[in-house]
Amino acid sequence: MILETERLFLREMSQSDFDAICKMLKDKETMYAYEGAFSDAEVREWIGRQISRYEKWGYGLWAACLKESGELIGQCGLTMQPWKDEEVLEIGYLFRRKYWHQGYAAESARACKKYAFEVLDAKEVCSIIRDTNTASQKVALRNGMAASDTWIKHYRGVDMPHWRYVALRE
Repeated sequence: MILETERLFLREMSQSDFDAICKMLKDKETMYAYEGAFSDAEVREWIGRQISRYEKWGYGLWAACLKESGELIGQCGLTMQPWKDEEVLEIGYLFRRKYWHQGYAAESARACKKYAFEVLDAKEVCSIIRDTNTASQKVALRNGMAASDTWIKHYRGVDMPHWRYVALRE
């Protein structure tokens, strides 16, 4: 276990989480901000990328699991992401649709922000969110972040405007 919140624990993902991760990444509605559901190969690549991040940085997107049952219901964590001409520390979160609007994203994102500041000694952390993803923007605001700047990301052949929400260490 990496982090614990009131209702969740966050742990490293492994390829054995494939079926649970598929419940998110292969759901078209959940993945609307990514321009559609992932294939099996893309899900395996996604999990592999997290494992590589754990090895390289000691963090990545972590499996978000319910304390009461251990069920993997989403992912939340920290990654280094390109933003314009630099790499920035980002809090990313994505949950199964069944668990939307129950506060899990905000709860886990707050824990990741605290981890970034207290464990990683980061000076700032951000969330990079597609302009059409208002639910994730609200999570960033609840996490004490403010909209900072915009950039067009190119993904799956689509130009996607994104906002960067930023929180500074106090």
